[in-house]
Amino acid sequence: MHSTNEIKLLAWKIRRDIVQMIGCKGQTGHLGGSCSSAEIVAALYGRQMRLRPDDPQWDGRDKFIYSKGHAAIAQYAAMAEVGYFPREELWRVKELGSMLQGHPDRLRTPGIDAGTGSLGQGLSIAVGMALAMRLDGHDDNKVYCVMGDGEMAEGQIWEAAMAAVNFKLDNLVGIVDRNRLQATGFVEERFNTNPLAEKWAGFGWAVLEIDGHDVDAILAAFEQAAQTKGVPTVIIANTVKGKGICFAENQAAFHNGLLSREQYDSALAELDADIAGLCQG
Repeated sequence: MHSTNEIKLLAWKIRRDIVQMIGCKGQTGHLGGSCSSAEIVAALYGRQMRLRPDDPQWDGRDKFIYSKGHAAIAQYAAMAEVGYFPREELWRVKELGSMLQGHPDRLRTPGIDAGTGSLGQGLSIAVGMALAMRLDGHDDNKVYCVMGDGEMAEGQIWEAAMAAVNFKLDNLVGIVDRNRLQATGFVEERFNTNPLAEKWAGFGWAVLEIDGHDVDAILAAFEQAAQTKGVPTVIIANTVKGKGICFAENQAAFHNGLLSREQYDSALAELDADIAGLCQG
């Protein structure tokens, strides 16, 4: 189990790995939404979830559904950190035959609970898993589902939201990575799904709204969700798309974009400085 400071450091290491996985050799990568969710993913893998990386199919594990599966490189970085597979695999992401593909693939990658990325489907999968946990008697386990705020435009999200309340799935925690940008621009300008908190509350969920880059707030929200009974919890995590890389922050172009050599070097230098600052602190 990682300390709070170690989780903070892990989030910045994840960002560095994201940049390295994308590289600067003409391959696009989902930089923005991967970096925005780094603290969330770091907190889940670094402390919150019950896991056995040496036994990925352990029956007593918590489940993680990364519904915004295009951002899987953040998940891969966290999984390598805790020991699901060697870090060397990260540098083969999206290669033919690699165990790490552009979207998560549970048949290729140990520790992936569902193939995702066709947006809107992840919460439905999570509802099914939460129901199965109850039937199997795993009352203390949780299913965590990370979604994008652009994904809230998908009707299937709200069907699953109704089902989760109907079945009183208090073992389900949804997390909305609310970075306010989708592939082609700001959510408010493309398909305005606000106000999110009121919508989720209207469907009957317990709603928590936090700074999605504040590790202490994330961990506190997970603890509050664990104490909530009778209804599922959604955590609306306000984040910055491209967080930690100044030229990419709040830029739709880096939803899925290319990095030039200059941008690649600049991003690594910026992240190295942040990591060094955390280590010294």
